[in-house]
Amino acid sequence: MTRRDRVRYWFDRTMSKGTPALIGWLGLASVALVLVVASAAVVLAPRDSEENGHWPGMVWRSLLRTLDPGTMGGDTGTGPYLALMLVSTIGGIFIVSSLIGVLTTGLEAKISELRKGRSRIVEHGHTVLLGWSEQVFTVVAELVEANQSKRRSCVAILANRDKVEMEDAIRARVGDLGRTRIVCRTGDPLKVADVELVSPGTARSIMVVTPEADDADTRVIKVLLSLGARDWGRRRPHVVAAVHDSANLPAARLAGGPRAHVIDADDVAIRLIVQSHRQSGLSQVCTDLLDFAGHEFYMRPEPALAGTPFGESLSAYDLGVPAGLRRGDGTVLLNPPMDTVIRADDEIIVLAEDDLLIRLSGGPAPSVREEAISTATAREPVPERTLMLGWNHRAPKIIELLEEFLAPSSELVVAAPREDPTADLAPAANLKIDFVRAEPTERPSLESLDVGSFQKVIVLSDAGHDPDHADARTLVTLLHLRDLEDALGDPFAIVSEINDDANREIAQVTKADDFVVSEKLISLMLTQLSENRHLYDVFVDLLDPAGSEIYLKPACDYLVPGAEADFATLIESARRRGEVALGYRLTSRFHDPPGYGVVLNPDKAAPITLAADDRVIVLAED
Repeated sequence: MTRRDRVRYWFDRTMSKGTPALIGWLGLASVALVLVVASAAVVLAPRDSEENGHWPGMVWRSLLRTLDPGTMGGDTGTGPYLALMLVSTIGGIFIVSSLIGVLTTGLEAKISELRKGRSRIVEHGHTVLLGWSEQVFTVVAELVEANQSKRRSCVAILANRDKVEMEDAIRARVGDLGRTRIVCRTGDPLKVADVELVSPGTARSIMVVTPEADDADTRVIKVLLSLGARDWGRRRPHVVAAVHDSANLPAARLAGGPRAHVIDADDVAIRLIVQSHRQSGLSQVCTDLLDFAGHEFYMRPEPALAGTPFGESLSAYDLGVPAGLRRGDGTVLLNPPMDTVIRADDEIIVLAEDDLLIRLSGGPAPSVREEAISTATAREPVPERTLMLGWNHRAPKIIELLEEFLAPSSELVVAAPREDPTADLAPAANLKIDFVRAEPTERPSLESLDVGSFQKVIVLSDAGHDPDHADARTLVTLLHLRDLEDALGDPFAIVSEINDDANREIAQVTKADDFVVSEKLISLMLTQLSENRHLYDVFVDLLDPAGSEIYLKPACDYLVPGAEADFATLIESARRRGEVALGYRLTSRFHDPPGYGVVLNPDKAAPITLAADDRVIVLAED
């Protein structure tokens, strides 16, 4: 290889470095041109050079003519001098124009790179979303609501989508972002190098978004594994994710490690459907508790309440209701015995509209209206007849839980357009199960089922269709059921499973008692956990039949129907039964959006009058 080849190879490698190298070479060429012209002027036109400041002056004049060709128009002097200035001007035209072109191209390339979302962000204490699906819009909207009281906050999203498309979609679907900045980056959440673009090491929390794919759980587990492969150092944010197949839960939790909280989305949806079957309105209460626009659970230390029984703390807050304790060792006690003594290192779990509104009452506790407190009437469980319309992968688990909760000799009739799927179920001890082949979307099929003989109806989403089509079929079924109910004049409670929350708004015309939108509830729960990972134990306890759960019980068991009382009196009535009153639901506003009659954590002194068929929302053991 000759010297010329080596020099050429070196030059090629230098030029391949892009815009900085091109700018460097053009700048070097400009300097060389100026110096050569100035030196030649000193030699070839010494008199003109002396008149213009010798060599330093010629360097300056040559530089001006290189940058501005119009400067040459005023030159006077000898022929060699004018010729050299012309050379400087012509060389400047080529070199400077090339430099401007290179700078323009480099800037356009940089802007294009920034629009591609491949630059690393520099944030601290932000929330990271890994992946993209419809879930993103719910999560971002909730985080915007949660961060309204903060001066600045940031949500970083990493997904295999165009950065500009993601930002435009969020602006269109979420709207006003308030004080929250949304930063989108394009990359694969499965690649550790791409995850670094959203600065996970300095994040407050990381949420793995469930993708819209057939192998969604597999991708979630892979993302959890990629996060586990990262060297976090001393500080590691907590990670939240959800899987939709209970069989994948152990693998996902193993992949996530001890700092990750993985939710079993299927189990949550199943329990909400069954619990809503037992008590109408539960899904709306759960939505309000998980939605940052309503009331949420907060944890705060209260040294002033140390040594006080938990029952006495129920009236300690002006705008909040204590729901339990979080012990110093991390143990969560929801609705503990009323004589449980609060320790100095305990945190009070308070239901409040905002953490800024939680403060201890400075005055005496509100007076209790004894004349308005009633005594609960014991009710023996009675057998029920339930109709389940449709079938999907959640149905066997739903039937299993119904077997546990329903009174002996209860009946369940499954109606679906398929072969009998109940033949493979384990024998039920307390529940009689029958199957009828029927098409829930056809009016004659529903009429043949004698729906008026059932007290409860569960409408399941058809897994054989895409979510939108399945919701459309559900809406048709609900309309038929509502029309049949109006004709019979004997109302039955309807619990319906909806895939898209937008379809729930449409479904309100059917006036079903409950709509369980599992995807939205899971998104809300993940958002709550991203803000406070300690709430995981609270939600687990609420959904566990062995602990305290949310119940909507007859108001007549707590207050005399029609008697004027206040929320402080309702809290005291529930306390005497070993329960925590969180609010109430008015039956007369059962179908009125947006609250659907649910009132959580009202002013303790505000007057309330409940009818016998209204419901009190309590935390109780049974």
